Amino acid sequence: MAEQRFSGQTVMITGAAGGFGAEAARKFAESGARLALSDRDEAGLERIKAELQETGADVWIEAYDVGDETQIKAHIGQIMDRFGSLDVAFNNAGICHDLKPLTSLPVEDLDRMFAVNVRGVFLGMKYQIPVMQKAGRGAIINMASAGGLVGAGMLSAYAASKHAVIGLTRSAADETGRTGVRINAVCPSFAQTAMYQNFSEAMAESQNRPVGEIDAAFTKRSPMGRVIRSEEVISAVLWLADPDNTAVHGQAISVDGGLTAV
Repeated sequence: MAEQRFSGQTVMITGAAGGFGAEAARKFAESGARLALSDRDEAGLERIKAELQETGADVWIEAYDVGDETQIKAHIGQIMDRFGSLDVAFNNAGICHDLKPLTSLPVEDLDRMFAVNVRGVFLGMKYQIPVMQKAGRGAIINMASAGGLVGAGMLSAYAASKHAVIGLTRSAADETGRTGVRINAVCPSFAQTAMYQNFSEAMAESQNRPVGEIDAAFTKRSPMGRVIRSEEVISAVLWLADPDNTAVHGQAISVDGGLTAV
């Protein structure tokens, strides 16, 4: 049995129907947390809810758009009504665009990246922070990317949105440091998620190459030389959320196999 380090705590996770969000839901549930899960994918939410309830986890789900201020404000209000606290928030919901040079990227793709990746994190923190400050404690983890720390050719709009997430994280941390609320970001590189799989398969098809060659091309600059596992990223999320982790604040933690170190 996993250590129950989040027993009695309420954890909010956006983008929870799959990928990093679903993996985080599993790990927090194993650690005793009560879960408030959201996504636009209602069917995916129902699947992860059913999976976790079989383990005895206390799970509540709601499908909504993280870019809609009215909906996210209401969602956090319902979390408080149902659970009475909000102890951890993992602002994970995000999207990406097709691989294209900046000169070929439609401006609509840039707008879409900021409408979800940036606006969702901004609105999440706007309503999470006051609830946590009232309680005098809380941890917020925002999903950024290695592409938010360095350049990412062919993914310029996505990288710009993740740079913005880190900027929001550090700015909010500057405002909350004396209130008991810790705010950090996690920055994975290419990791084993559906988003990455779609990328690699699309590139393999377009270039008539095996998927393994695409993986090798993506990771050739990484000292570890491999795709990161989703559970490796989520272990960092749980570490950042740990109530005993009292001094890590305003950081963008890389989980990238050393990619941004060289």
